[in-house]
Amino acid sequence: MKLYWIWLLFNTVPWLFAFVFFTGSMEEIMWRLVGVAVFFVVFFIMPLVDRRPVVVMSLLSINVCMMIITLYPLEAQGFNPFLLLLIALLIAEAFYRLSIRHASIVGGVSVVGVLVTMVSTELSAWEFTFITIYFILLVAGVIIYKLTKEGKDGLAARYDALLSEYRELKRRLVSDEEVARQEERMLIGHEIHDSVGHKLTALLMQLEVFRLKASERDIGQVESLKALANQSLEETRSAVKMLKRSDVGGLPGVLRLIRKLETESFIRIQFTVKSGAFAAPLTGEQSFIIYRSVQEALTNIMKHSNARAAEITFDAPGGSIFRFEISNPVKNNNRFQEGFGLSSMRERLEKIGGQLDVQRTTEKFIVSGYIKLFNVEEHNDSDTTS
Repeated sequence: MKLYWIWLLFNTVPWLFAFVFFTGSMEEIMWRLVGVAVFFVVFFIMPLVDRRPVVVMSLLSINVCMMIITLYPLEAQGFNPFLLLLIALLIAEAFYRLSIRHASIVGGVSVVGVLVTMVSTELSAWEFTFITIYFILLVAGVIIYKLTKEGKDGLAARYDALLSEYRELKRRLVSDEEVARQEERMLIGHEIHDSVGHKLTALLMQLEVFRLKASERDIGQVESLKALANQSLEETRSAVKMLKRSDVGGLPGVLRLIRKLETESFIRIQFTVKSGAFAAPLTGEQSFIIYRSVQEALTNIMKHSNARAAEITFDAPGGSIFRFEISNPVKNNNRFQEGFGLSSMRERLEKIGGQLDVQRTTEKFIVSGYIKLFNVEEHNDSDTTS
């Protein structure tokens, strides 16, 4: 807006000096004022059609013609030097607003108008040469300016595109690294819990059985072995706890695993992630169970349905629960019976306070469920207590 008023000032001041230069009758002044009024009416209309280059070119050409007519010298009047300044402003505005092709048309109309005015007045050779050189330098300058501006605009656009792509790649890299770390921690935690923890627990049970059967002289050594195994089990639990402390899987990790499953199973999956789902504080265990639930549902699609498409919806209404739904179209009326996979999925969800629901309609087979969300630190504390 500030630039508009500056441009208006630049056009108003030369017009005032151009009127002072002329002397004539009141009738002559009146028709010159009409020309000025038309010029500024067009000037005020121009911002309204700024995005239509052909219209802007036409309006600028009309203003050039009005300027030539208004400042055209009558008998005994010389060439108005302020015409050159006003023409220069219009040509500069044309090259600022328009492309070189459209601006050149405005420049051509301006040159023709100035030539007509010069022919109608008696100019010396020096004045004619000065005006000619002035216009040549003016046109050359605005063309160089336009080419330089377009080059800089192109470089700026490419720079912004590269910067945006770089930032997107950086965010994706950081996100992928975090997802990979979360998956690795989750897998290591499960491996330690399922393998080392169970074996140490079995070792403790066997040592206790051996202690009951051992003689008096071996009881001390068995107790020492039990204490060592118990200490190892506690350290294993502590290690798993430390892994879980930063093991917040989150929905991005689940989506990444499902995308990988999509490419492996050749099923076209359409995701719908509603508000709050991405920010849901899912632990590694919850993320793993959600992924296994989705995997089991997709496996059922591959086994019992001819469709190779599924819709998956994630939602976290109110931030208290996390819901998921997997649906696929059905094309047959075969009787549905819940198998071992869905039963296991239901047991896993109920173990962490969730629920599973399986529905069959005439058009879709829908597997949906939810789990309760809680604070990550509270979950770690409860794990430690248990």
